[in-house]
Amino acid sequence: AETMGKGTVELPPAYPGWQPNPKSPVLETTKRELAEMLAQDGGGEPKVLAIHAGLECGLIGEKCEKVTGPLDMVSFGPTITGAHSPDEAVEVATVPKFYELTKRVLSRLAEKRA
Repeated sequence: AETMGKGTVELPPAYPGWQPNPKSPVLETTKRELAEMLAQDGGGEPKVLAIHAGLECGLIGEKCEKVTGPLDMVSFGPTITGAHSPDEAVEVATVPKFYELTKRVLSRLAEKRA
């Protein structure tokens, strides 16, 4: 807690960090499925980026690791502007592509487990 004037401010803990795994099997599956989708649209290769942001992956990974061990995770989604502000918005036109990608990745992962 920090004292400011006559009051005290308590800041909640930040999301824990998440170290992406560039050799992740889930990442490879995701890239392959996205590459197929981009090829159908006449696009290029998927771009994999690591950004500095508060992602739920760190929070979920930390909780699950205590029970199951490390999780293999990726983070992706539609285009968002003004994140975590009153101006936060999603570009609705980008949602269907990511929904389709999610279904394709989950389908491939289910096939691998079968």
